[in-house]
Amino acid sequence: MNTDTVTTAPVPAPSFEEAMAFVREHAGEVRLSSGELLADHAAGTAAIMRTLNVDPPAVLAAALFALTPHLQDPEQVIADNFGEEVAQLVGDVRKLLRLGTVSLRAAQNAIPEAGRDAQAARRAQVEALRKMLLAFAQDIRVVLIRLASRLQSMRYYAAAKLTPSPDVARETLDIYAPLANRLGIWQLKWELEDLALRFEEPATYKRIAKLLDEKRAERETYVAEAIARLQQELAAAHIRAEVSGRPKHIYSIWRKMHGKELDFSELYDVRAFRVIVPDIKDCYTVLGIVHNLWQPVPREFDDYISRPKPNGYKSLHTVVIGDDGRAFEVQIRTQEMHQFAEYGVAAHWRYKEAGTRGYGGQVTASEKYDEKIAWLRQLLAWKDDVSEGEHGEKRAAQPWEQLRQATFDDDHIYVLTPQARVIPLPQGATPVDFAYHLHSELGHRCRGARVDGAMVPLNTQLQNGQTVEIVAVKEGGPSRDWLNPQLGYLHSPRARQKVRAWFNAVEYQENIANGRAMVEKTLQREGKTSVNLDQLAAKLGFKTTDDLFSVVGKEEFSLRQVEQALQDAPPPEPVVEAPEQFEKRSSGSSVAHGASTGVLVVGVDALLTQLARCCRPAPPDGISGFVTRGKGMSIHRSDCPAFLRMAERAPERVLETAWSADVMSGRGQSVYPVDLTIDATDRQGLLRDISEVFAREKMNVIGVKTQTRRNAAFMQFTVEVSSAAQIQRACALLGEVTGVLRAGRKS
Repeated sequence: MNTDTVTTAPVPAPSFEEAMAFVREHAGEVRLSSGELLADHAAGTAAIMRTLNVDPPAVLAAALFALTPHLQDPEQVIADNFGEEVAQLVGDVRKLLRLGTVSLRAAQNAIPEAGRDAQAARRAQVEALRKMLLAFAQDIRVVLIRLASRLQSMRYYAAAKLTPSPDVARETLDIYAPLANRLGIWQLKWELEDLALRFEEPATYKRIAKLLDEKRAERETYVAEAIARLQQELAAAHIRAEVSGRPKHIYSIWRKMHGKELDFSELYDVRAFRVIVPDIKDCYTVLGIVHNLWQPVPREFDDYISRPKPNGYKSLHTVVIGDDGRAFEVQIRTQEMHQFAEYGVAAHWRYKEAGTRGYGGQVTASEKYDEKIAWLRQLLAWKDDVSEGEHGEKRAAQPWEQLRQATFDDDHIYVLTPQARVIPLPQGATPVDFAYHLHSELGHRCRGARVDGAMVPLNTQLQNGQTVEIVAVKEGGPSRDWLNPQLGYLHSPRARQKVRAWFNAVEYQENIANGRAMVEKTLQREGKTSVNLDQLAAKLGFKTTDDLFSVVGKEEFSLRQVEQALQDAPPPEPVVEAPEQFEKRSSGSSVAHGASTGVLVVGVDALLTQLARCCRPAPPDGISGFVTRGKGMSIHRSDCPAFLRMAERAPERVLETAWSADVMSGRGQSVYPVDLTIDATDRQGLLRDISEVFAREKMNVIGVKTQTRRNAAFMQFTVEVSSAAQIQRACALLGEVTGVLRAGRKS
């Protein structure tokens, strides 16, 4: 049986010419807001991209992205005609364009004040915008297309002798030129800077251009001739070297004059070139050859090889006088030094962006961010190196595979306020994190959020470039649910700390109120209501009355000590560790007020004992004693978790204890504080009905804590009882109260 095999030739990828024909067909005579023909902008942007050695899909996307507002269902149309990858790139470029339109105006509107703080805040906003543009791009090619598009617009303004709005030039200098600088795309960087300066400060631009007194082409020719002459001498000396150079562009000259406060005549590096050699020995050999060819300027020599800069930068810098009598700079370094200077910690894009502060050394660095920038720069440089393979073969596929996936993963996301101010937040941040970043009070009062105009749950994770608006009430506080990590309301440690601080402040005020009520009740009982509370607090060792009320409200300070102070007895040392302090020699029926605990310590007589507040033992509970440091014996229930942990750490401090015979037989007169907890459905009159049970059972209530959440009431009562039977009877009666779900002794 014969089988014919049919092979299908692969469908050729759309060409650049087909893309431009598509643009002209659909764009016609449409012009952009700048006045430039859309088709001309597309062709110019694509041409710039081709000079960057990018892959074909990026060139096609550069030609097509400006057309999308004039297409119906543009994503599908471009995907059908040019493929999914091109359509994705076009879509991402359009998103980046929309994001960029808010940039500088947002920074200025958000911080209108003058002064040093306002300038620092504006610099922070600009830096956040730069980072946002990189982080927002899912593909680094998107950023390259945006840079090329801006350069094409600036070229159009210059060629048409039109002046763009001030925002365009400022945005170019503050956002796009620095991005090109960070990525090492020098040919875009210097042209963006020169064109922006031409429009922002036309008089300055013309003055410097005149001072240069030679055309750019002539300057480049001179540098090329100097390089050729040096290469000839190096070859004669059998030194392998890579020599490159270009004249400094106008913006760079202006910034150096401005940053270092120099006159044009004092600039030696208007023309400069760099020599890269294999090893350090060759650096000094090349230095000798350079000084032999041209006359050196003695005070302008810097040896950063023997004395590296603090950031690790190494190189030889010298200034020499050329044959035409003009000075130029020569930098000499090894390949390793060059790699470190361009991509390592010494990468000087930071001080280049910092302007005057940079020349003065006032530059801050972020090591992780610098590493990511260095990685992108190396990848882009490697792309150029590989694409220029031997014998002209095409070898760019491998690096572009990596560049397609080279998203700039930042530790932060960048979102916008409704006024377009950029807010950096940690990855995974929510609208609640956003609210707390803006202001603590806004975070406390946050009750809802709109993201890009749509209401979302407060635990929604935000994404780069989204606009977030907070819906807040006039008064209110945070929810305790926000602190639950399982619910995902808070990701920022800063916001979490602010929520905790709010609840701590509320609890502190509640403790002060409870403590004040307890102290005032004691004063009434003792007939001392006219006592000066400030003097009383000082007598007890507290700086303020609030400090006293707080520890009393938390039951960390015994009211017995307040009574003693009222009787003009020397006040005891404040005790914070234990809630009550008892002595066997005390009188009275309430253990909380000093009555006998009824506890016998085997083999020890008349030992100071105190009942632990963590478990509040009462007869006939099984009990054990633990010797504390300086406070006698602490009596715990034998199954108390706190006691078991302490006994495991220090078994030698555990003593055998038991209730006295009078206590166990019921002949004892002491009553003991115990904690009862009640879970109930909240309703009006619930607390009154529970209080009536305690009144009928003749149980004295000495402490109350209540909390209501979502119609559920959680209550804790500290009551004085004489036996376990009294506790059981009270819990049974409490369980019969309408709405009570559970009543029992606190475990």
